Amino acid sequence: MAKNPDIFYKENRLKTLRAFCKTVETGNISAAAEKLFLSQPTVSLQIKALEKELGAKLFDRHGPRIDLTPEGQVLYELARPLIEDFERLDEKFHAQFERLEGGELHIAAGETVILHMLPEHVRRFSETYPRVQITLHNVTGRAGMEKLQAGEADFAVGSMQRSHEDFFYRPILTYDLMLIMPPDHPLAGKDGISLEDIAQYGLILPPRHLSTWKMVRKVFRDNGLEMKVALETGGWEVVKKYVKLGMGISIVSGLALEGEDQLVKVPLRRYFRPRSYGIIIRKGRYLSRQAKLFIGMIDPRFLADVRRRERLAGGGE
Repeated sequence: MAKNPDIFYKENRLKTLRAFCKTVETGNISAAAEKLFLSQPTVSLQIKALEKELGAKLFDRHGPRIDLTPEGQVLYELARPLIEDFERLDEKFHAQFERLEGGELHIAAGETVILHMLPEHVRRFSETYPRVQITLHNVTGRAGMEKLQAGEADFAVGSMQRSHEDFFYRPILTYDLMLIMPPDHPLAGKDGISLEDIAQYGLILPPRHLSTWKMVRKVFRDNGLEMKVALETGGWEVVKKYVKLGMGISIVSGLALEGEDQLVKVPLRRYFRPRSYGIIIRKGRYLSRQAKLFIGMIDPRFLADVRRRERLAGGGE
């Protein structure tokens, strides 16, 4: 079947205009041909065809150098935005599509992450994609992993102390663990606080089945000490409240202390490794476009890193 002449004409017009614009932008036909992955004679023929079609001379040629004629300058000003729009068509289409889409997004995270790490990202995402319904599941680390395994959350944001064969994790932010106490506590004015000093006072810690309890106990025992626990309670915000009431001191992540000015804070890097927080996804799970957009706002490189590691695991690259 013969090709529709109107379609053929438009396709050729697009090619000749692209060749013309690239020649203007690069300053010579050889460079334009290289940019367009064409031969130099092909680009020369396209420009000559355009000149013939318009009945106007577009370039003054001085050996390898070419200069725009007044007619060429007018055409370039008209054609450049058209070519730029065409070359960015795919990008603009996806941007428009993403702005229009709705759906749901489920994120598993602990209270501290929800209060101190996610708010700005959630606000920005909601403003950009107002039709997406966001649900923040306030859960501890283990419960967050269970939600990922069950498909009840698209991804989690939090801390992962050990690598896990079922999950990808990449840290984004890192915080020191800090000793916190009221300003009137005996340790508040002491320089060089040691683990022996801390061991003399009761600690307020999350429940013993959580990783923080186990980590603190291990550090004390590795240093030949036993910790004293004054109170078990869940959530760093609750812990901070009871520390302010003078019920004990605590060891908490620096993430929970952003903007906190009522407590004395002492870094404990001498004894505890910094704690990282990042994105956690289940291996092999299909990520919705909503999830990819949100993750891309937090860490644009994360998904590319996941794809690279999956290819390597599958024997690619």
